[in-house]
Amino acid sequence: MVDKIGKPISQRQLRVGEMIKQSLGMIFLKNEAKVPNLETNTITVTEVRMSQDLKIAKAYVLPLGGVDADEKIEKLKENSFLIRKTLSQKIIMKFLPKILFRKDDSFEYAEKIENLIKQSNK
Repeated sequence: MVDKIGKPISQRQLRVGEMIKQSLGMIFLKNEAKVPNLETNTITVTEVRMSQDLKIAKAYVLPLGGVDADEKIEKLKENSFLIRKTLSQKIIMKFLPKILFRKDDSFEYAEKIENLIKQSNK
């Protein structure tokens, strides 16, 4: 795999990203972060991409059914410090990365491609 800059993604980045993805998933599932006015148990973490220096984690998330996705992701961004604090109790790292939440558009993109293929087959 290669990141946007063209550098290969290291095994360490993949391992740390997967560890954070699983931990965030469990935190959201059990609603442990206590994000105000947000039920996190409906949020799915689809991927976590780590920066080269492991100081930034981009977490791609999607609410169940995609309902109010932008609003929920905005609340996650505003309360990322709460989520990071809860994450610090789950995993031990020298430097816990800053978590940036992004909407995962891959499902919409895949559906769009599938529809284009169906249209071309007609």
